[in-house]
Amino acid sequence: MNSKVRKLTYLAMMIALDVVLSPILRIEGMAPMSSVINILAGVLMGPLYATIMAVCCGIIRMLLMGIPPLALTGAVFGALLAGVGARLTRNVYGSIIGEIIGTGIIGSLVSYPVMVLFTGTKTDLYWLLYTPRFLGATLMGAVAAWLIWQQAKKISLFKDMMQVFNGRRVIR
Repeated sequence: MNSKVRKLTYLAMMIALDVVLSPILRIEGMAPMSSVINILAGVLMGPLYATIMAVCCGIIRMLLMGIPPLALTGAVFGALLAGVGARLTRNVYGSIIGEIIGTGIIGSLVSYPVMVLFTGTKTDLYWLLYTPRFLGATLMGAVAAWLIWQQAKKISLFKDMMQVFNGRRVIR
């Protein structure tokens, strides 16, 4: 099968997994399953495709599930940095750290002005309003992603995904 077709197929599969799994264990402002998928996408697909996945998932969640723009601000930075972290370190820990920094810190800080613009109101909320929930979700997601990765890295489908996107088969 053509490499581009395989990439698009795997990307579509990851988008579907994220859209279906993110409502599981979802608490308002916390989507730990989204962090799980971001971390795995970062390792498997790298920064570009992980970011495309997060943008598509955020738009789908906003349109179909009525989730505010937090669906984008909370995931896009994490997916990007999860992919960058995985590329730089060549292991899942880099992806986890990227997700925590990207979603838990950057995404939470960017969410405040976006939500002020989205709602049209400015209350006495403060910039760190979303940080505890986003960090909590990313930490829960990081633990779950690490546990899943310990088994998933042995599966031939995941090895093939890494080969297609990254040109390598083994990542720690």
